[in-house]
Amino acid sequence: MSELSERSGVSAASIKAYQREELLPDPERSSPNQARYDGNHIDRLRLVRALIDVGGLSVAAVRNVLAAAEADIPLDWSMGAAQRAIPGSIDLPELPSRGVTKVDQITKDLGWMVSHDNSGRGMAARVVDSYLELDHGEFLSGLPEYSRAAAIVADTDLATVALQPSRARMSETVVVGTVLGDVLFAGLRRTAQEDAARRLYSGYQS
Repeated sequence: MSELSERSGVSAASIKAYQREELLPDPERSSPNQARYDGNHIDRLRLVRALIDVGGLSVAAVRNVLAAAEADIPLDWSMGAAQRAIPGSIDLPELPSRGVTKVDQITKDLGWMVSHDNSGRGMAARVVDSYLELDHGEFLSGLPEYSRAAAIVADTDLATVALQPSRARMSETVVVGTVLGDVLFAGLRRTAQEDAARRLYSGYQS
């Protein structure tokens, strides 16, 4: 345990907690008080820490996405499980709203194949409804461009999945890319916003 903690950078207390939550595979027992860990345990610990510390997932959410990654299910199902586990996912409104109508029209125009319970529909629809409630409907003029940019990102995500050497590795990449990719894209967007603002409004005073 101490060696595993040292090599992985995860405290022994956290490792024990992850074991109780069944986030780690069982070690090989050489005696009642001795357990043998290997590189698979180190890889899993690093994955768990990334999903929690960077992705912002709860321990329960990590358990769900890891189960989806390891299940013998289609990759798009694994991605759906990862999406639903990400903090901030929003269900669709109980009653249809202008946001739902707008988002569905955009996806229809782009020819996207999207399931009714896709978590992104509710998230995007809630944002659109909020724009309208705040009298900032001008943001909606950019919705087609946002959607096309999202399609480019999604294609890049799946191209990365296709590079993996095995089905297990592909499934893990789907989960990691879905959870950490949100954080990555948000960070890049904020970086790009500063650049755009400096180019457009540097020295601007009202």
